[in-house]
Amino acid sequence: MLIGVPREIARGERRVALVPEVVPQLTRAGHRVVVERQAGLRAGFTDEAYRGAGCDLADTSAEIYSTAEMILKVQRPGRYDGSGEAELDLFREGSVLIGLLQPSADPSLFQQLAERNIIACSMELVPRTTRAQMMDALSSQSTVAGYKAVLIAANALQKFFPMLMTAAGTVRPARVLVIGAGVAGLQAIATARRIGAVVEAFDTRPVVKEQVQSLGATFVELDVHTGDAQDAGGYARELSKEHIKREKELIHKRALEADVIITTALIPGKPAPVLVEEETVKAMRPGSVIVDLAGEQGGNCALTVPGETIVHHDVTIIAPLHIASELAYHASQMYARNVGALVTLLAPKGELNLNFSDDIIDAVVITAGGVIRHAPTRQRLGLANPRTPMTETTK
Repeated sequence: MLIGVPREIARGERRVALVPEVVPQLTRAGHRVVVERQAGLRAGFTDEAYRGAGCDLADTSAEIYSTAEMILKVQRPGRYDGSGEAELDLFREGSVLIGLLQPSADPSLFQQLAERNIIACSMELVPRTTRAQMMDALSSQSTVAGYKAVLIAANALQKFFPMLMTAAGTVRPARVLVIGAGVAGLQAIATARRIGAVVEAFDTRPVVKEQVQSLGATFVELDVHTGDAQDAGGYARELSKEHIKREKELIHKRALEADVIITTALIPGKPAPVLVEEETVKAMRPGSVIVDLAGEQGGNCALTVPGETIVHHDVTIIAPLHIASELAYHASQMYARNVGALVTLLAPKGELNLNFSDDIIDAVVITAGGVIRHAPTRQRLGLANPRTPMTETTK
């Protein structure tokens, strides 16, 4: 297959979907790779490096979209600044799209993809299984996000993170509260501890307590039954209103002692739960910092403005978008390895083989054969249950 890698056009996005080191993995399988010129430059990967890895270079993204059988992207298709032209309008009918397609965002994109007979594979839908681990882009990018969130907080906080013993006296360490102990939360805990902060962490899932404690943080527990707090995929499950109320009360109490709060709580396919209310922000210490990693899905803080840094009640609230792109080199490297593993599964011998009896392929393919296969997306569009797809489709 001819695999194309266009330059990302989303504002603030510096990552690239494929890096030179992963290219030989694809060419050995019989694929040919074409990359738009300067597609990787913002992440630190030159055109010469791609050429040296065996890629062809294209002058424009239109050239890639019109010829490639498979498109590798980071962000979902958008519109070009200036012209307003939609990337989707450039796609070759029947091609394959792989990227972080945000299945919980605007579902009309998938309607358009289905109408163009495009096979869309969303990296967010890779199941959390041992076999799929190498393809788990959510985990790889969350690792980057959790690390970077602490650095952003440390930069914004007007205090040292570590305890210091100086001639001018002892400086107490900063206190950090991490809400959500998934991949991003655990990385935030580890990073904050490395630079000397005192860390507490809260999560609805008691199963993560041991992981939190192993990193040197205190696990903040809620004294209610939480047996149904985690779904089969290991993600947090939406909880009752009464449970959320109790969580907010606990978070409010712990926030009074915190210099920094890092929020990472997400529910797949739904807006982020609001766990830090305005009254909690108002009660925090002046000069405190909140870094809301759930900003792209609305935010865990009631005052969050996605993509902006604001100050309310003398508390700085930061909600970065595409935070992983701020460490574009390693984020791209990790993401490209995830994508390369999925491409190898989808097309191991240079040709696409959509075997829907494979649990990974069945999970990630949102549209195929002109049909939206992803049940939550169909429900949001008001469509009936999807027809049963063919067991195997070969291209």
